[in-house]
Amino acid sequence: MATRISRRVATVRGLTRGFGERTVLAGLDLDIAHGEFTALLGRSGSGKSTLLRALAGLDGAAEGELEVTGSVAVAFQEPRLVPWKRVDANIALGLDVPDPGERTRRALAEVGLTERAGAWPLTLSGGEAQRASLARALAREPELLLLDEPFSALDALTRITVHQLVLRLWAVHRPAVLLVTHDVDEALALADRVLVLHEGRIAHEELIGVARPRHRDHPDLTSLRTRLLTALGVSTDAGLTPDRAATPEEQR
Repeated sequence: MATRISRRVATVRGLTRGFGERTVLAGLDLDIAHGEFTALLGRSGSGKSTLLRALAGLDGAAEGELEVTGSVAVAFQEPRLVPWKRVDANIALGLDVPDPGERTRRALAEVGLTERAGAWPLTLSGGEAQRASLARALAREPELLLLDEPFSALDALTRITVHQLVLRLWAVHRPAVLLVTHDVDEALALADRVLVLHEGRIAHEELIGVARPRHRDHPDLTSLRTRLLTALGVSTDAGLTPDRAATPEEQR
């Protein structure tokens, strides 16, 4: 069981997690500061979601020091809405506040789903369902928001719209955000800091000093993209030039 000590929004020291004979996290160290937007890249099976689950308190078998101060909320790759409850009831589910109805209405308004409050989850589009998932997380007013590849199942245009929504919500509420993603361009568009997880540890870190909105052809982003792809072990030859980041499928 991870030992908890007090530092920042999240502090991790020597975090180790194995599954059978396979070690996924191997003495990982990480700090997440108040209000910062961090993206975590890594190949499939590198331990990204394992780290996120440990931070969310969903994996008690991790060993090491792990401290998360304040409330935590998670939005997963799948929206995970309860199908037999309407959208507003999904947002309010387990919400321990004096007026959950008001908190729910405010969260739905922020993600543009006020008119869908009484809808059944199965009638929502993919983008609407993911916005509902974000509303459920925001209703908890977390100090740490964990995003586990929440955009990967969305089509390209919907993904851009939800990216913009997440940035607006982050600018208003200023939680610390940890985004797990396979997409280098997504990390560069959203985050202020990008980490690469390799062999169970943070192997590479880049700080992004480019103002938003960010354009793919910005020279600083081009060089950052190249360095991140190299850290991920992805060649920039054979069509993977610095101005075209690998797709999630290519990175796998």
